[in-house]
Formats: sequence, C-alpha cells, structure tokens
Amino acid sequence: MYREAIGSRPCLPAIDLPATGQNITRLRKAAGLSVRDLQELFGFASPQAVYKWQNGEALPTIEHLALLSRILEVPIEKLIIWRAE
Repeated sequence: MYREAIGSRPCLPAIDLPATGQNITRLRKAAGLSVRDLQELFGFASPQAVYKWQNGEALPTIEHLALLSRILEVPIEKLIIWRAE
C-alpha cells in the first residue's frame, strides 16, 4: 500500500491533527451536537478533551474514536484526515 520509499525507509502517512480537529467539529455540528453534548455522552467531567480534539491538540483514543464514529454516524476512516506527503 505504501510502497514509495525515501532511501530504504517506506513513506508512511501521518495524521493531520488540525484538519482532523476541524473535521470532528464539522461533523459534530452537522449532527446537531454541542461540545457539552459530547462531554456528557463520553462521561467527561469537563469538555477539555473535546476542545483538544477540535483544536488539533490531541487525538481521541481508539476507544473514543470508535464511540465518536457511532455518535456521529460515520466510519472511523471518515473522522481522520491524513496529511499528504
């Protein structure tokens, strides 16, 4: 799949954190949910984690990505934006 190489190392994709955060924000709004709604659905004490996701400061854990994909009704693959290298 990723057969291009630089020297002897394969060229691997990287997640674009800011674009992924913008995508999560867009999908959340399209679903009619607020940050507080996600906070409650995830059982977080504060909305800090959701804001970090949206601002591209952090990625949800795989468990949170799985739940987020179900809440937003999109496959996990549609949540993550890959950086073009």
